[in-house]
Amino acid sequence: MTLPFLGPDVRDLGAAFIEPSARIYGKVEIGEAASVWCNVVVRAESHEVVIGARSNIQDFVMIHVGNGTGTIIGEDCSITHHVTLHGCTIGDAVLVGIGATIMDGCEIGAGSIIAGGAFLKEGTIVPPHSIVMGSPGAVRSTRDCSLQNRMNAFLYRRNAEAYAQGDYRLWSSEGFRAEMTAERKRLMAAVG
Repeated sequence: MTLPFLGPDVRDLGAAFIEPSARIYGKVEIGEAASVWCNVVVRAESHEVVIGARSNIQDFVMIHVGNGTGTIIGEDCSITHHVTLHGCTIGDAVLVGIGATIMDGCEIGAGSIIAGGAFLKEGTIVPPHSIVMGSPGAVRSTRDCSLQNRMNAFLYRRNAEAYAQGDYRLWSSEGFRAEMTAERKRLMAAVG
């Protein structure tokens, strides 16, 4: 197995899964139990990129810094396939849908969902617990999606642990279904 390319300024803060095809350059901090998947590119030449604990950066994501801003991703986030993040801030427990683009100076509030294909123009501020759709992206409804977003992050955290052990079929196992049910109950109890 080849190792992923990690530039000299990359800080892995503990047991992150970084798939070997990922390319990570510049000042990047990767939180505990985060995962960076196939063909992800992270470039932080002038500002920093921070990926929070237990967040997952899925296949073919591009993360870059803005002209005057870094890119900060909170904890328990899912940045799904083919997303582009450019100099923005993503709050905790956010899911960014497939193919979305979030530009410089955008701030996404905790517990939100950015729908697949959405385009958020520079400086867009999204309040917590928002569902954003469209191009340009706009809040279409309000709902706290923290529980389901944290559950998605849990799925990817466990999948990363399995991949690190050479198990590429964890999600299909009966035992994992029981583990998912237990985690959902734990998260629901923690919320309230």
